[in-house]
Amino acid sequence: MTGFAVITSWWGVIQGYLPLLAKASWLVVQVTAVVILLSWVLGLAIALMRSSKSRFLQWPARFYIWFIRGTPALVQIFIVYFGLPQFGLRLSPFVAGTIALGLNSAAYVAETIRGGLLSIPRGQGESALALGLTHSDAMRRIILPQVVRVIIPPISNEVASSIKNTSLLSTITLMELTLQTEVIVATTFKPFEFYIAAAIIYLLMTTVCLTALRQVENRYSLRY
Repeated sequence: MTGFAVITSWWGVIQGYLPLLAKASWLVVQVTAVVILLSWVLGLAIALMRSSKSRFLQWPARFYIWFIRGTPALVQIFIVYFGLPQFGLRLSPFVAGTIALGLNSAAYVAETIRGGLLSIPRGQGESALALGLTHSDAMRRIILPQVVRVIIPPISNEVASSIKNTSLLSTITLMELTLQTEVIVATTFKPFEFYIAAAIIYLLMTTVCLTALRQVENRYSLRY
């Protein structure tokens, strides 16, 4: 068969299931958006705690990063979804999955932000304080804008990982792209065609996000 004939045959198999794949893909987008928001907010807080001179703030941040980075994301998902009901806290697959992935990603975001903070010369913060700015103003107006420029490339990798990690939520019955694909494969007995389709959809989503973040990086490079 020619390449065109192969593509035509593949398209003929999957086109009837595109609405299901599109719905599952939209759920991936929703989960990823919540995970990114949660991980960036929590990651910034943990990074500031980790960079603090106070041991009271440092040690909880150190433990959190050590525990999250040292254990599999799948185990963390199981702890939130299967473990918390033992203490009376029962969460839906969507809520449990986004919380678990957000907590997981936050540890990596925190270390990325901390690395960005360490890359900024200490003298800049001291100069800002000498000019009369408060510590929070110096951080918000001078330090963090420069940190953003430095951390965009590694943050981009974490965003791509967040998209791909949503596939782990198939294990807790969230009907995202991977689980939907598995259900379709079980019905059609066409694993090659549909797993290729799922791979292409994941690739498109990660490419769009990475391209957008690259544009942000270019703008920051021109400003700073």
